[in-house]
Amino acid sequence: MNDLLVITAIGEDRPGIVDELSHILFDADLNIEDSRMSILGGEFAIILLVSGKTQALIQLQNEQRKLEDALKLKLLIKPTQAKQTHKNNIPYAIKVVGMDNPGIVHRLARFLARHNINIEDLETESYPAPHTGTPMFAVSMSVEIPSELSISKLRDEFIDLCDEQNLDADFSPLEH
Repeated sequence: MNDLLVITAIGEDRPGIVDELSHILFDADLNIEDSRMSILGGEFAIILLVSGKTQALIQLQNEQRKLEDALKLKLLIKPTQAKQTHKNNIPYAIKVVGMDNPGIVHRLARFLARHNINIEDLETESYPAPHTGTPMFAVSMSVEIPSELSISKLRDEFIDLCDEQNLDADFSPLEH
């Protein structure tokens, strides 16, 4: 049985970061189980779920400062456990698009939190609308809906919230 670490790294974007980081993990006999990477502004950000033998994980944690210097990244390394699955939760995908304005993510997250719905994954994007250049904003997320909630009622309330904010929304079962 392997143990798990979550590694978050951020630093100035440059070619070769993923190669260097993955090489260090491979040499340490660690496996990348899951990851998310993005360039935000001029910064590269990555979050990894890494598995391996306890001693290899401890050694990586002990070498954090050395790795930060070598990679020119700020690292946060934290032990974690396997994700607990909730059999009674129903996975859903939510997509929202509209003109960009402050507070969209907050209003959506508050609605979901008030219904005890966990956000599993969330991605946002700002972009200019074709032809007009109007600032647009898109949110895409995966959520886990407790099975005791009425999905049709929840969907209607969510769509109403989005309509009040002049946002287009899609609320559908997550397909794997």
